[in-house]
Amino acid sequence: MSIYFLKPALKETIWGGNRLKNEYGMQTDMKNIAEAWMLSCHEDGESVVLNSDFKGKTLSKLIEDELGMECLGFNGRDFTDIEDFPILIKLIDADDNLSVQVHPDDEYAAEHEKDIRGKTEAWYIIDCDEGSQLVYGFKEEITKDEFRSSISDGTLLEKVNRVDVKPGDVAFIPSGTLHAIGKGILLAEVQQSCNTTYRVFDYNRKGLDGKPRQLHIEKAADVTKCVPPERNLEPEGMPVKHDGYTSILLTECEYFSTTLILSESLYADTADEKSFVSVIVLEGSGKIKNNGEEYPVNKGDSIFLPADSGSYYISGQTKLLVTRI
Repeated sequence: MSIYFLKPALKETIWGGNRLKNEYGMQTDMKNIAEAWMLSCHEDGESVVLNSDFKGKTLSKLIEDELGMECLGFNGRDFTDIEDFPILIKLIDADDNLSVQVHPDDEYAAEHEKDIRGKTEAWYIIDCDEGSQLVYGFKEEITKDEFRSSISDGTLLEKVNRVDVKPGDVAFIPSGTLHAIGKGILLAEVQQSCNTTYRVFDYNRKGLDGKPRQLHIEKAADVTKCVPPERNLEPEGMPVKHDGYTSILLTECEYFSTTLILSESLYADTADEKSFVSVIVLEGSGKIKNNGEEYPVNKGDSIFLPADSGSYYISGQTKLLVTRI
């Protein structure tokens, strides 16, 4: 068997909305859903297998007991334990502004946190309200002392780089980049498998427990690169027309590669020996076929294909987020 459908881990926060429920069919008793962890082996929220003999078990259990770490492929050969699973993919619905925050790199996380790696991430803007913005680095380079002072005297938001966004934009956020998702944005996030966040400003809000949300000023100061972003919000690649679909390379880095597929009728691809393939269905419906297996696919589905699964095909008019390591 090569096609595994995954149920996401859902997260409720004070800034989440209802689009993941209403538009993507996420079922929950939570008041809102801020995040759906579509592909995850992280202990803070694991994906659960929806089909096969492993139905109801976690993705990490499937890999440990059935597929083996070789299912990650040649590019994942250095990941020897399930705790090493390299990436995490989310859908995020920001009904309100997220905190201004930063993530550590691999070295800092290994030394100071329970996560064994840092967090470089990329955002694909699925939809947004008119006028929605991101915090994306700084307007101009400042010193660490100026960064600390701006937090303490309340002038941080005067120094950050705010950028307007539209559907289709891509923000690449290396570890150490100050950032925040703005109100009214629905996006897909591909990241290293890390759940360590250092908040530096949170609008003086209280969490779901009624207590002020914790800030992490000193650690943030340690890791933040106080400079403007190196990239704009354009996808890395231009649209490439294929027979039945168009592909756009959104971003590629040492940790992952993510491509948007706009399929008019049929998307044909191969899960080769280099990497597993994650497919998130952002729009549309159809069927997926691989090695004699065939299943319906619908908006909101998350599909995991182990490395070396061979050619697979997704029929129908669909918008897909396809990620490899």
